[in-house]
Amino acid sequence: MRATFKLLLLAAAYTLAGSASAETRTGKAAYGDWKTDAPGVVRKITAADMPPADPKTSAVAPSSPTPRPEGALPKTLPGFAVQAFAKLDQPRLIRIAPNGDIFVAESEGGKIKVLRAKDGAATPTETSTFAEGLSRPFGIAFYPAGPNPEWVYVAETDAVIRYPYKSGDLKARAAFETLVPKLTLNHRDHWTRDILFSPDGKSMLVTVGSASNTAESMPKKNPDEVKTWEKDHGFGTAWGNEEDRADVLAFDPLGKGKRVFASGIRNCVTAAINPATKDLWCSTNERDGLGDNVPPDYITRVKPGGFYGWPWFYIGDHEDPRHRGERPDLAGKTIMPDILIQPHSAPLGMTFYPATVKGVAAFPQAYEGEAFVALHGSWNRSLRTGYKVVMAKLKNGLPTGEYEDFLTGFVKDDASVWGRPVGVAIAHDGALLVSDDGSGWVWRIAPSKGAH
Repeated sequence: MRATFKLLLLAAAYTLAGSASAETRTGKAAYGDWKTDAPGVVRKITAADMPPADPKTSAVAPSSPTPRPEGALPKTLPGFAVQAFAKLDQPRLIRIAPNGDIFVAESEGGKIKVLRAKDGAATPTETSTFAEGLSRPFGIAFYPAGPNPEWVYVAETDAVIRYPYKSGDLKARAAFETLVPKLTLNHRDHWTRDILFSPDGKSMLVTVGSASNTAESMPKKNPDEVKTWEKDHGFGTAWGNEEDRADVLAFDPLGKGKRVFASGIRNCVTAAINPATKDLWCSTNERDGLGDNVPPDYITRVKPGGFYGWPWFYIGDHEDPRHRGERPDLAGKTIMPDILIQPHSAPLGMTFYPATVKGVAAFPQAYEGEAFVALHGSWNRSLRTGYKVVMAKLKNGLPTGEYEDFLTGFVKDDASVWGRPVGVAIAHDGALLVSDDGSGWVWRIAPSKGAH
């Protein structure tokens, strides 16, 4: 009884810690910049908050990378502690194998690394190169589901491959097999590809971002050609250099039967399945060039056959002025995203905190079902934003539209940053792992010592 009461008090304390520092910022106050970021700050942006698009005010303000200050750590909520877990070469997406091994894509180096750590450990006991010589690997998936997968799938920028796998392998036991040799007609820009499987294991889903900002190079087609194309390829899909781009593609587990699962998503960098509802979600980088606060980036549930606007519309039926009058038929068919994020924040990694985690570093029950999202940071905004990890709020598996700052502190000043979050994953012991390709560190966030 006392243990249960103590756990309830701890959960309440964490919840209060996450909301006591600031009330929910809405309207203009929800936009702000890095100076208004702090663990516990909550934002809710709606379509009604968006100003009109104004391409003339579009800013170019890339961050200048700076070395991590000695001893600097990201900041998080009271009751949690941050540790520098492992140093890698520009670590990107993180996925956890069923046995607890931590797979990390070093995309620029063409490698997949494996970290092995005991539950509760502050650093790995082993680091191994599982595979190398790859073409910008990003997405990693284990198949079939369960404790003993037989394959590790990897999404390169231009192909889907898989390696034979046995639980505990630190190095690939054989050469890879190519399942999808040519994902798209081209692989310029937006090179990341994520990969995961549907809950029933029958579909392999691959995310492919657009080849441009707003399909500026897409050739024109007359209305009859458009209707024929969409009949054969899917509603709202694009062609030319954008064929099979700005989509979530679906295949069978052997890479056959390609189809468009959902379209009009400018760049779904990372996909995730909500374990509670089995919905597919995307973290999405929206388009640039329309102004500081237009349009918001977003994370959203992705419906089979759904169309999300790109390139003709954004955030529902808001028409992109660069495509004015081209597709009025799509205005009422564009799905509104669920959670709008400060524009140009660049959401990348996303994961849900599952109710099944019972490890020594498990978060309090209040965090179960919430979504953690890494925001890589802005370049097309005069006021710097992103460069943090946020927690998207869900209630009974459904989004409330709110998100809360969970991990901040990577920005040094208006011009420079020392870290850029990319991947997020829940370790076997319940800790949150965050990859940072700015500093090269994988960070480990867990309840403070003595909290359990």
